[in-house]
Amino acid sequence: MNELAGKKRLQLALLLGSLGLLGPFTIDMYLPSFPTIVEDYHTSASLVQISLTTCLLGLGVGQLVIGPMSDVQGRRKPLRIFLIMYLIASVICAFAPNILTFIGARFIQGFAAAGGLVISRAIVRDLYSGRELTKFFALLMLVGNLGPIVAPIAGAIVLAFTDWSGVFLVLAVVGIILVLIVSFKLEETLPKEKRVPSNFSQILMNFGSLLKNRQFMGYALTQGFIIAGIFAYVSGIPFVYQNIYGVTPQVFSLLFGVNGIALIIGSQVVGRFTGVISERSFLKIGLLISNLAGAVLLVALLLQAPLIAVAIPIFFFVSSIGIIAATSFSLAMESQGHIAGSASALLGLLPFVLGSITAPLVGLAGEYSAIPMGLIILLASLLAFISYYGLVGKSSLRIQVSK
Repeated sequence: MNELAGKKRLQLALLLGSLGLLGPFTIDMYLPSFPTIVEDYHTSASLVQISLTTCLLGLGVGQLVIGPMSDVQGRRKPLRIFLIMYLIASVICAFAPNILTFIGARFIQGFAAAGGLVISRAIVRDLYSGRELTKFFALLMLVGNLGPIVAPIAGAIVLAFTDWSGVFLVLAVVGIILVLIVSFKLEETLPKEKRVPSNFSQILMNFGSLLKNRQFMGYALTQGFIIAGIFAYVSGIPFVYQNIYGVTPQVFSLLFGVNGIALIIGSQVVGRFTGVISERSFLKIGLLISNLAGAVLLVALLLQAPLIAVAIPIFFFVSSIGIIAATSFSLAMESQGHIAGSASALLGLLPFVLGSITAPLVGLAGEYSAIPMGLIILLASLLAFISYYGLVGKSSLRIQVSK
């Protein structure tokens, strides 16, 4: 690759990474506001966590709709439509008169934000395959993983000057900026001759073929369960750090940002060494790290250990997500170039559906118990491990034996 191509590659990664940032910003930026939202709406922690759940459901369902739509209409048009919807929903969130309206607006906001997630991944598959796909996706994650670092810190900064509604007004501005970026910088990557017919039955058949594909579903469930664990962490950690350990919103944002660095480390190790270590080997390493970290975290929480004893296993658990997400996505998408939008949608749907289940569960024991969060993180790691070795591992063994 020459220098000009290298620059274009980096610019594309920055552009697609910016679209991918919409998801983390939508999820993470208002996290430091959780206790304040509880007070302002005179509601419970579980209801506020349901606002995260509905956002996650919106992100999942949105990908299921927008992914196939982008296979039919191309990437740019649907992306612009849903980015405009996103900025409108963000304004509604800012001025919601009650918690129920807020929860509903969060679903719409998540649904619209799905466009940036699913279409950015489909664009990557339009342009790359094989190990180049893995390397580029790792580069994309380097940009996208800045979201968990920057979003809560940005949220805490906004809270220093205004209330939580200001967070959603900032997100509306982010939506405007992304509309402009897509309109003036993003070229169409799916030419008309490669688009699938606008046929609902064909779309269902595409999803059916994916659901019947043992290896694809093995990778999809592996990624889905492990990310469900990270959503349990995202939903529970504001209360664990601030209510149980008594840290300030600013310190919380710092601790949360450090774990964003863990995500970057995990994904970039894959991108740098994928030519030496295979994607499947990296995936196995990531699963081992997540299970060990989940077990240590649960023990620390049961023993009511100091903050540092909780923060360290969380760091390693989050770093494993960077490894698992980069490799499982690449391996799942490798043979799905003809229906990249649908495959990307299904890969995106599972984590958010599973995450929408785990997110509210961490609050069932109240605002001052961290045990549910630890249990769910460990269980999610175990289920990801079982999904890989139960579906992909057996398929790989049969292939090797037939050879």
